[in-house]
Amino acid sequence: MNEPIISVSGLRGIVGETLTPEVAIRYVAAYADSLPAGPVVITRDGRHTGPMVVGAVQSALMAMGRTCLDAGVAATPTTGVLVRHLGAAGGIQISASHNPPEYNGLKLFDGAGRIIPAGPGQLVIDRYRNETPNWKSYDQLGQSQILDDTITAHLAMVAAICDVERIRKRRFRVLLDANNGSGSVLGVPLLQELGCDITLVGGEPDGLFGHPAEPTSENLASVLQLVQSAKADLGFCQDPDADRLAVIDESGRYLGEEYTLAICVDHVLRHQPGPVVTNCSTSRMSQDLAEKYAVPFFRSKVGEANVVDLMLAENAIIGGEGNGGAIDPRVGLVRDSFVGMALLLDAMAARNEPISALADELPRYAIHKTKIELPLEKVAGALDALESHFADATADRLDGLRLDWPNKWLLIRASNTEPIVRVVAEAPTESEASELCNASAEAIRQA
Repeated sequence: MNEPIISVSGLRGIVGETLTPEVAIRYVAAYADSLPAGPVVITRDGRHTGPMVVGAVQSALMAMGRTCLDAGVAATPTTGVLVRHLGAAGGIQISASHNPPEYNGLKLFDGAGRIIPAGPGQLVIDRYRNETPNWKSYDQLGQSQILDDTITAHLAMVAAICDVERIRKRRFRVLLDANNGSGSVLGVPLLQELGCDITLVGGEPDGLFGHPAEPTSENLASVLQLVQSAKADLGFCQDPDADRLAVIDESGRYLGEEYTLAICVDHVLRHQPGPVVTNCSTSRMSQDLAEKYAVPFFRSKVGEANVVDLMLAENAIIGGEGNGGAIDPRVGLVRDSFVGMALLLDAMAARNEPISALADELPRYAIHKTKIELPLEKVAGALDALESHFADATADRLDGLRLDWPNKWLLIRASNTEPIVRVVAEAPTESEASELCNASAEAIRQA
């Protein structure tokens, strides 16, 4: 691999190898050339490579005649809020999300404060690969301004979607694991605003992760014990750029990321019925809840931008992805761990129930994921073979192949960067989900 991993919403790569200052400068120049007039917000997570990438990004933007609004270390959803709040033309979050420390990346925002959709994103890619930057002359260069207050607007918007006084009365004990990313910058003030007693883990945004960056059960083994020893009502675990939230209950049980969105959906629909959107690899818990509350449910392609596109088209009141990314349009059109925190605490306070009870009352499913080596030229035939093999399922080609039964589903999608297909199955039990994945692998081998 001699170039970074590039998608329509941004890029990521190994610093010094596939992500260099030259790559960042060329890519940002292509992005700046696609924007309307106006300044650009720059933020970063806590990775120690962030300042270097910031320097390259600022250099490119100023050389393209843009004013840079430098918000320093901030969460990805905060970037979206700042873009809207400041009337900026766009924004760039410097983060590799849940990738290991050697990675960094760039996430691009449009003027609506959302991750850029596919059309504009592809335009940036095309310009990056095929065009020479339109550098400005010495008398047309942009400037850089440091933003002193980066959290007030975001905090106020999150607080407005919950009953702050009701939460304060409960004096919840909360363990927040920001894992030395950007989540503590707003996470601590928000939890303080909500009257919580906070145990902070990994609060220094220096990128020296206390455990692997993705907030999975295996990676959070040490944090599970900390929630118990702190006698916390729950644990909130963020990824480095704080757009995803995993939850640990009061007994130290990992509830995970799928339950973040499902509990948020349940809480919102109890008070305001309306359309719900998730992507096609998210647990069907949200679909079951939409059916329970008799509201429309819609499923998008994988990818945050695709979820947002469909939310806007269907006027959804909540949506998101099963990686712990709840999207509440009252706050913004970005996955937001702070929205998740506020809605979960509000649900606990409103119903006077522990987080474990809120999770246990939801439909129970297990998700199993695997991957199968398969050259790109064989993917179409493999999907046809799978659809024939599982003839009793309802097939959907929205994004790869999704096969649905009354209480389980199977999704097979080709990777954009490797000669593999990714397989995800959900069923009432782990063994059933695993069996679905194994059966699909066998059907592909025999195709």
